Amino acid sequence: MIIIKKAALYIRVSTHHQIDRDSLPFQRQELINYSKYLLGIDDYEIFEDAGYSGKNMDRPAFQDMMARIRQGEFTHLLVWKIDRISRNLKDFTEMYEEIKKYGVTFISKNEQFDTSSAMGEAMLKIILVFAELERKLTAERVSSIMLSRAEKGLWNGAQCPLGYKWDDEKKFPVPDEEEAKVVQFIYDKYEELRSAFQVMKILNTNNIKTKRGGTWTSKTVVDIIRNPFYKGTYRYNYRESARGKKKDKSEWIIVDDNHEAIISKEQWERCNKIMDFNASRNTALLRKNTHTHIFSGLVKCKKCGRGFNAALDQPRSDGYRPSIYRCQGKSRALGCDAKMVSEITLGPFVINYLANLSKAQQKLTKKHNLKDLEKILLSGKTFKNIAGIETKGLESIYISILYSNLDNVLIDMPKNKDVKKENISEMEILKKEKEKYERAIDRLQNLYLFSEESMSEKDFLLQKHKLKNKIDDINKKLHELHEEHSNQVAYNDISFLQKASHFMISNELLNKKTIDYKNMVMTIDKKLIKDFINTVIDKVIVDDGKVSSICFKNGLTHKFIYRDKDI
Repeated sequence: MIIIKKAALYIRVSTHHQIDRDSLPFQRQELINYSKYLLGIDDYEIFEDAGYSGKNMDRPAFQDMMARIRQGEFTHLLVWKIDRISRNLKDFTEMYEEIKKYGVTFISKNEQFDTSSAMGEAMLKIILVFAELERKLTAERVSSIMLSRAEKGLWNGAQCPLGYKWDDEKKFPVPDEEEAKVVQFIYDKYEELRSAFQVMKILNTNNIKTKRGGTWTSKTVVDIIRNPFYKGTYRYNYRESARGKKKDKSEWIIVDDNHEAIISKEQWERCNKIMDFNASRNTALLRKNTHTHIFSGLVKCKKCGRGFNAALDQPRSDGYRPSIYRCQGKSRALGCDAKMVSEITLGPFVINYLANLSKAQQKLTKKHNLKDLEKILLSGKTFKNIAGIETKGLESIYISILYSNLDNVLIDMPKNKDVKKENISEMEILKKEKEKYERAIDRLQNLYLFSEESMSEKDFLLQKHKLKNKIDDINKKLHELHEEHSNQVAYNDISFLQKASHFMISNELLNKKTIDYKNMVMTIDKKLIKDFINTVIDKVIVDDGKVSSICFKNGLTHKFIYRDKDI
C-alpha cells in the first residue's frame, strides 16, 4: 500500500524584531527545501505564528495545525528548532506523545532530530531535558541580576508610571511636568473627596486620559494612591507578576528617597490612611454600594420557576459582604426545597463567562470548530467543574459569532437540523477543489519564474487563465450555496457582546485570565456592574446552589453540564 506523505511546516518567532530580520522567510525556505529535497515530500502546508512566545501553546496557527493533525491530514511535522514548538518541557512532551498516536514523524532541522528512528526519539528527549534546565538556570541568573540592580536603586525596565518619563542620561524615570500635574490632582482630589470612585468620575468627565490613553476606573485611581513611587520610594519584587498576588514582605526590595518625588511623603501617608480606613469599612464616602444586590431580579429557580429574594450575608474578615439569594418558593413555604445561592458563586461565574464570550467573539474564525469555542468559553479555574455546554446553545453562539465576524465569507457550518446536510458536504468539496486550483497556480508560477526549462510566457498565461476560470466558477457556486444557507439558518443578534466587551475593556478586565470578582466589586461601583449585567442577561437559572443556565437578552440560552451530575 502506498502511503501518501504530507508535511506540516511550523514556523514561529517571538518578537516583531525577529520578524523584521527575516527570520520567518528564512525558516520557511529552509523547511520547504528540507521537505522537498531531503524527505521527497512536495505536498506540504506552512503554519506561521509571528510575534508569539513559546511559553505556552496558545497560538492560532499552532492550534490550527494540531487540529488538522488530529484529523489525520499530515504524516510529518517539521520545525527549524524544537523550541519553536515550545520552551516548556511538559507542553512539548504532551504534544509529542499526542502526534505519535497519529503516526506523525517529528523532525527538527537545526538539531537533526528525526523521530522515525529510536535513536532520534531518545536524543530528542535528552536534549529537551537539558533545554528545560538551561531555561530555568537562565531565568534564575536574570532574576538574581535584576534583584541586585533593584537593591542599588537601578531601573529594571517597565513602562514609566504616570507622571514620569524616561531619562536616557540618568537611566531612570524623571518627573514629566504635564503628567505630574495629573498625579498631584488625583492625590488632592482623593484627600478632599475620600473616594476613588468620585475621583474616577471627575477624571473621565474632564476627558483626562490614563498613561495609555484610556479611561479611568476606580482600580487605576487606587493603584496610583497606593504606589510609593510617587513619594520617591522604589519598590521591587512586590508581586508574583504585574497583577499577581503580593509576595511576603521579607522578599520586597524597598529603597527610600531613591528618586525625585511628585507627592510629598506627608500627603502620600494621609491618602493611604484614608484608603485603609475605607477598605476596613468596605466602602468609601459618597459610594452607594451598601445595599445593591447585583443579581436581584435575575436569579430564577430551576425546580419551581420562581424568582429569588436577595439579602446581605455576614461580612467577611476583609470587609467584603456578599449578597445571598433564596428561592421565593421556599421562603414562602410553597414546597420548594431549592438551596440558597451566594454571590460568591454567581458573581465569578457570570462575569468570567461574559468575559470569555467577549474573547470568543475576538478569537473565533472559520478554522475553529465547536470544541474550540467550548474551550474558550470554559477557560479559567471558575469552570473547572463543568464538563461542557449543551450543544444547541453552543451551536447558536458559534453561528452567530461567525456571521457577525465575517462579511461575505463562507463559513464552516456546524451540523444543524435546519441546514441541509447535502449542501454542507457540497460546500466542503468545493472548498477543497478551490484550494487545489489555488495551489496549482502557485506551482505554475514557481515553475515559470524559477525553472531552468521554463515554459513560454504565452503557455504560462494560458494555463493560469484556465485555472482562474475554474476558481471563478467554484466561487460562484459557493456564493449560491452561501446565500441558500443564509436563508436556512437563523442566527441571533449578538450586539450584547459589544456591550460586554466595552465594559470589560473600560474596566481593564478583558486581558485577565480569570477575573477576581470580589476585587472587582470592591473597586467598581456595584450599580454600574448591575446595570451592565441587566443589559445583557435576561435570567440566571440555578439548581442545587449552582448556575444551571444563563439566558441572554437576545434569546440565546447556554446550559451547563457539570462533571458530578447534570443540573
